[in-house]
This record gives sequence, C-alpha cells and structure tokens, in this order.
Amino acid sequence: MQYSQEEVLQYVREEDVKFIRLAFCDVFGRQKNISIMPEELPRAFTHGIAFDASAIKGFGDEANSDLLLFPEPETLMPLPWRPEHGRVMRMFCRIVYPDGTPFECDTRRLLKQAVADAEAAGFSFRFGSEQEFYLFALDEEGEQTLRPYDHAGYMDIAPDDRGENIRREICLTLEQMGIQTESSHHEEGPGQNEIDFRYSDPLTAADQTMTFQTIVKTVARRNGLYADFSPKPLPDLPGNGFHINMSVNRSDDVALLGLVAGILAHVKELTVFLNPTEGSYRRLGQKKAPGYLSWSHENRSQLVRIPAAAGEYRRAELRSPDPLANPYLAFALLIYAALDGLQKGLTPPPEANLNLFKADAETLAKFERLPIDLAAARSIAAESAFVRAHLPASILDIYCCR
Repeated sequence: MQYSQEEVLQYVREEDVKFIRLAFCDVFGRQKNISIMPEELPRAFTHGIAFDASAIKGFGDEANSDLLLFPEPETLMPLPWRPEHGRVMRMFCRIVYPDGTPFECDTRRLLKQAVADAEAAGFSFRFGSEQEFYLFALDEEGEQTLRPYDHAGYMDIAPDDRGENIRREICLTLEQMGIQTESSHHEEGPGQNEIDFRYSDPLTAADQTMTFQTIVKTVARRNGLYADFSPKPLPDLPGNGFHINMSVNRSDDVALLGLVAGILAHVKELTVFLNPTEGSYRRLGQKKAPGYLSWSHENRSQLVRIPAAAGEYRRAELRSPDPLANPYLAFALLIYAALDGLQKGLTPPPEANLNLFKADAETLAKFERLPIDLAAARSIAAESAFVRAHLPASILDIYCCR
C-alpha cells in the first residue's frame, strides 16, 4: 500500500504507534535507524531529523557531521514482533545535507536514479533475490558459536531439518509485513537455510532484502540462535550466496541475452561491490559458487545462468554476489551494466555447457576469472571508467582505498 504523509499521521494516531524507526543504511548496506516519538513525525516530514554522520563509517568526519533523515511515507511498515499496544513502525529515509543537497553516499537514492535512467531509455527491470544463511547455537553468554543448529542436508525435512520452524516463523513474520516469499528450504551446509522472494521492482526488492536480514536475525535470536549471513562462515563447507535474479520488460531472448552480455562485460569491475569482504573470495570458485566469467542455460556451475522458466519468470540469475553486498548498490550497478548491454546490442560469449567445478585446468584456462581476492577486486574497480561514470567518487574511494 502506498501511504501519503497525512495517511501515515492518521495511521500513527489510530493504531497507537509509540515509536517510529527512521531507517537507512551505510555504504556497505548495514541497516541503521533512529527512533522518534509520534509528536516528532510532522517535523521529520517537513524539516528532517538530524543525526551525527561522523559516527557512521564513510558518512563524513567531525568537521562535516550533520545529515538529515526525511522519512518516505510510502515505505511505512509496522514491525509485527513489537507489542500491539505501543506499536512500532518503520520507514526508509532520504538522506540530505542541511542545505537540502542529496547526500552522495545515500545508496538507496542511487538505485532510484538507476531505475529512472533505465525508464528514460525505455527499459524497466524486475529483481528477485535468494539469500542463504546459517543458524548457529549461542553459548551460555548469549554469544555466537560456530556450532550448527542441525546437520541436515539439501532440502531435507524434519526432524533432521531443525530449521523448518524457524523458516516458517520468518516467512509468516514477513507476510505480516506485506512481504511475500516464494519458497524456503534447508540448504547444503549444516544449519544452512535459504528463503527466496517473489519478483518486484528494484527498489522494493532492495528494501525487502534489507528487511529480510533484520527479520531473520530477530527471529533467530528470539529462538536462542544466531543467523550468520557471512559469505564463508565454515571452512570447507558451502558459503552463503546472494543469488540475484533479474528480468527486463522486453522478454524476448535477444533482450535477455543483451542483459547477460552487459553483466558479463562489467562484472569484474563490479565484483568489489558484490563481494565486499575478504571472506567473499574464500567462497568464490567452490561449492557451487562461481569463479569464472561464463554463462549457460540452467547450469549452476556458471556465473550467470538462464533458468528453465517462461513468461514473467524468464530471467537471468547472477550467482557470484554474497549477502554482505549492499543490495541498493548491487542492483543499481547491475541495472547500468544490463543497460549497457541492451543499448549497445552486445552479445555474450559462447554458452558454456559443461560443469566448471569438475573441469580440468586446461579447460578452465579458456575462461576469464573473477578477481581472486579483495585487493584485486578493488584495483579493477578503481581503474574502471564504467564504475566512475555511475558512482560518486566518495563511494568508490570507500570501497577501493580503505
């Protein structure tokens, strides 16, 4: 439902809302918020709520520390795990300087701009995300351990799959918030789970990804567990992926292949934003996580695959990102890469109809590799004219020079 400012104010009055969380994220996609009381909401809409940006990495220093949050009423969402009396709701916010200038490190704004640029070129995109996470036990102090909640395998069922009820609670909580999941199941790793989302527009998909991680961590903690989204929490076992499904409004094969070609043309330059930590590169190239620039139909050993689906579900799936990627930044850059492929009429390299995880060294030598570590990914991004054309220098510096 799309709310106006007046409708939000009415909702707060009628639903006994006592706290409003103004949510945003840092440049790395870690969600932040500040809570205000209902009496402050009209001021937030009109003048914004100030916060100390110098305390958030990448947002400024003590000499230029003030930024303002302006809540966007259309993103109103009640938080269902809070009590019904004295309820809590959340809205995502625009971030601006005191003089009204948009803050350049507001990655949600960057995604909005990418969507607008695509629409101006006659294209619209839809995204669906698949995120994997581990459930680990907590110790006596309530701290995370690396002891998996169960030892089930791929798509196992209860009682071996002890995460079944956790996933159910997550999906029902998301449903209460108006977020529809598509499927959920146990993944290959012990205590590893996956929940997939229905397709939606890029901004909604990114907002839902942000909300999803918060819900998973909250539900897990409520059940005495820790939800770990890091790319490689357990050595020698499957890592956590953030598979990004992407479709374009022109659903013919030529358009979809143009999208794939654009992503393959720029994915090395984008890797530091899709895989932003040292642990990201311990995941790539093994246990179904791709390591080479390739594509195919259905084949899960490839970087990009086109699943066996038709109509509105016709899409390309990028399998390299991990859940520590900022979804706003990832989706924005993928839109620009896809646009480049579509507008230039690019075609992808020949389809790779083989299992790259079982291929010999001679076969693999024919394929270009993704960056092998974070330093290499930073270097490639720092030298990319494509990235510089679509990201402010401040974000590029944060990712590549820290």
